[in-house]
Amino acid sequence: MNEKEANHRSQRAARQLIESWQRSGVTHLKRVVPVPQQPTQPTAARQPAINQPAINQPAINQPAAVHEPATATATATVSASAISAEPGTRELNHAVDQGELLQQSRVSANEVVEVINETDDPRKEMSVPRTTKSKLTKGDRQAELEIIAEQVSRCQKCPELASTRTQTVFGVGNPRAKIMFIGEAPGADEDKQGEPFVGRAGKLLDKIIEACQMKRSDIYIANILRCRPPGNRNPTDEEAANCRGFLDAQIEIVDPDYIVCWGSVSAKNLLHSELPIGKMRGRFYEYGRTKVLCTYHPSYLLRNPSAKKDVWEDMIFLFQDMGIELKAQK
Repeated sequence: MNEKEANHRSQRAARQLIESWQRSGVTHLKRVVPVPQQPTQPTAARQPAINQPAINQPAINQPAAVHEPATATATATVSASAISAEPGTRELNHAVDQGELLQQSRVSANEVVEVINETDDPRKEMSVPRTTKSKLTKGDRQAELEIIAEQVSRCQKCPELASTRTQTVFGVGNPRAKIMFIGEAPGADEDKQGEPFVGRAGKLLDKIIEACQMKRSDIYIANILRCRPPGNRNPTDEEAANCRGFLDAQIEIVDPDYIVCWGSVSAKNLLHSELPIGKMRGRFYEYGRTKVLCTYHPSYLLRNPSAKKDVWEDMIFLFQDMGIELKAQK
């Protein structure tokens, strides 16, 4: 691949990820609070501004809010008119710096920049996924996933995880899969091999996939986190929020018809539900155009073998919606 083609794919990956947030009106991966207007300043009509979420920014202390002149170059904060502009009127640059995805748009004098004050509290409203099916080819999706994976490999957003991991665990499988599995976080085996679900729980998951008359390579598999938490503890809310942009990018690029959340950590973070996994089973949840099914994590099945029957019922329910009949297991 020559440099020109690589740059083109890199920019397209950045644009697609940015547009996924712009469609939903998401302003940042953290909650944002508008800075109050000074009473001495005249009130100007403002257009709703969309602030491009930054993925895994380096931990740098910055002022809570910075007022920029209207003629300055705004990074990751542009007006709605800038977003709706035709391609070519604004240059979209894809920059990777400690896993940070930036959009740079030159703002003219008649455009208003929305100044925000970032807080340290993870926002509850995350990006809304696409409602139309992606037209990207399998090769294009794989190329764009590799761009995001490279960003993940350099992420330092969670100091504890970055300092204790062997490597990051991004995702694996068919980049154009109809079904996407989302687990919790890498364990010791995953941290060592760099692939999700390869330990004891992963072996059981492989058997479930095989019983569903599919291969592991037919499905795309990812986790809420891409680094192993020390001691295999559950991810914290802050860690999940830090990694959410990468998960959103994977979902956006793969664009599956179905997502299976394996375990309560996955379901809680994707769907923002506090219900126990036992009460979330047996129905689909809407996530854009994608249907989401929740079931027990394979590691739970290793500790509670009787729950395997429940998981198989969930698989029958999933594949029945796909028009595929699975036989009941004895």
